[in-house]
Amino acid sequence: MRLVFAGTPETAVPSLRALLDSGHEVAAVVTRPAAAAGRGRRERESPVSEAATEAGLEVLKPEKASDPDFLDRLRAIAPDCCPVVAYGALLRREALDIPRHGWVNLHFSLLPAWRGAAPVQHAVLHGDDITGATTFEIEEDLDSGPVYGTVTEPIGERDTSGDLLERLAHTGAELLVRTLDGIESGALVARPQDSDGVSYASKLTPSDARIDFGAPAMRVDRLVRACTPAPGAWSTFRGARVKLGPVVAVPDGPRLEPGQLRATKQRVLVGTATHPVELGDVQAQGKRGMSALEWARGVRPGEDERLGE
Repeated sequence: MRLVFAGTPETAVPSLRALLDSGHEVAAVVTRPAAAAGRGRRERESPVSEAATEAGLEVLKPEKASDPDFLDRLRAIAPDCCPVVAYGALLRREALDIPRHGWVNLHFSLLPAWRGAAPVQHAVLHGDDITGATTFEIEEDLDSGPVYGTVTEPIGERDTSGDLLERLAHTGAELLVRTLDGIESGALVARPQDSDGVSYASKLTPSDARIDFGAPAMRVDRLVRACTPAPGAWSTFRGARVKLGPVVAVPDGPRLEPGQLRATKQRVLVGTATHPVELGDVQAQGKRGMSALEWARGVRPGEDERLGE
């Protein structure tokens, strides 16, 4: 089939490359416009734009998917289908009606669970044992279209959102190619989503990523892993923000008050509502990331000092 691929972040790049290696023709790519990134806030093209340019593809970067010039160009390209992976913009009916086989989205959850912007983060945050990816036909309602296929992925005890997305980006790419193969041959028919088990995954903001050490250790652990690498879990120490990497629960650790620090030569512990957790990586505001032991040697926390105050 003749395709126009839509995607923006790094997690969409494996799907683009898999489609380029498939029997389908990728005629063009749609992605979000260049955006400011990094400490210098310099404009940078999206990872999908960079990969598409490297492959010699036409790249379309409309401000909105409803822009008349974009729609005219899409009609001129005349795709049979538009596969989508984390494009990041709303698609209205006028765009959805252009390809004869519609727009097929690869979503990183087992729909109807975790519809929305941050499905993997919410799966980790809520302690799900399993997640996966789903291909479905896009409708105007949020992630509600009929399903073509799924793959599953177990969530390990130490998995971060970044770990899961890395795996799902590749297994999902394989699913997307199989889905398009099935659509082309006529062997695959989309089935309506189950009306039970619908849940929503809003984007996690920096405010959501602030750690509450008054919560149980399990909750602290899940929050940090869910927010790694983005938006990044954090707390405060001596009035300044510190970013924290994944922690490890220590059920047999000493009794500490929520947020209370205990640094030894072997590890750095912080209290929660239940048992303490061991800190992993720490990044003070404006500094490089380092191990918790290295950080503690530099700041020398007192016996009664706490994170979060």
